[in-house]
Order: sequence, then structure tokens, then C-alpha cells
Amino acid sequence: MTMINRKTALIAFSTVCAFTLGQNAWAAGEDTSAPPEKTKTSTECTDGKIWDEEKKECVDAKKSGLDDGILFKAARELAYAGQYENSLKVLDAVKDQNSARVLNYRGYSNRKAGRMALGMSYYKQALQADENYILARSYMGQALVEQGQIEEAKAQLIEIRDRGGEGTWAYRALLETLGGVRHY
Repeated sequence: MTMINRKTALIAFSTVCAFTLGQNAWAAGEDTSAPPEKTKTSTECTDGKIWDEEKKECVDAKKSGLDDGILFKAARELAYAGQYENSLKVLDAVKDQNSARVLNYRGYSNRKAGRMALGMSYYKQALQADENYILARSYMGQALVEQGQIEEAKAQLIEIRDRGGEGTWAYRALLETLGGVRHY
């Protein structure tokens, strides 16, 4: 194989790997897929506690010493289970309070708990942290629909598409909220 062919093959392989990893991250991503399965965190634990798999008991999220990934997953599960205040308590235990995903789920939990303005402010903060975080765009778009701001919601749908998210759950969820019709 010549040097040019090796270089071309390496570039092609790298491109395919990057594309595949990106698609897999969106498809299997912990916070861009359909709602999580319920675990003991949302079925047995209360008052900001989460299930500790090692200890086999509910533990205080703030005192648990569990890593951010586990805490975030628990907060997401609680939010989807309608336990918004518990979700926020668990999010308080996450070390990286400025991550787009934490800010996004603060927005989601506050919006769903009836604090729309606060929720919207967290979505905006999430997008300031990562303008490509399409789930925040989807939830913000859904909130905009709830407020009757359809054109602004359509703009978020287009942003999701333009950022490569057309085949994702985030895109489909906002599209469905808009009545299932593409508006561009």
C-alpha cells in the first residue's frame, strides 16, 4: 500500500469511527433517549435519597460519595417519574453544577413543577454552557409550545436539525409536540 493510500485509508477509517461514535452517543445517550426505566431510586427512595447498589439501600445523595454520573442518572430518573423536588435535591449533590446536562434537568424539573420562568432560565444557561446540547433545545422548544410561542419552538427544532440531531429522540419529541409536522 502506498503512503497516499495509507493516509487516505486512515482518514476514511477515522471519519467513519467519529461518525459512528457520534451516532451511537446520540442513540444510546443517557439523556437524549426515551425516559429511563424505573429503579428503586424512584420506587422506594424518598426525600432526595437515591438507591446505592453497593450498599443495597437508599442513601442521602449529598452524603453518598457517588460520582456525578450516578447522581445525574438518578436525578433524571426522578424527574421522569414526576418527582421534581427529589430530582432537584439529587442535582444539588452533583459536583459539576455548571454542566449543560445538570442545568437542563434543573430546567426540566422546575418547568414540570410549574415554575416555567425558572425552568426557561435554566435551559438558557444549559445552552450557554453548550450551544449544541440538543436536549435542552428540545425541552426549551416544548416549553415554548406550552407558552404558545410556536415560532420560537419551530426555531429550536431547526436548530436541533442543523446541529445534526434530526434522527434523535430530542428532535422527535419536539416535532411531536409541534403536531408532528416539519415546519421548515
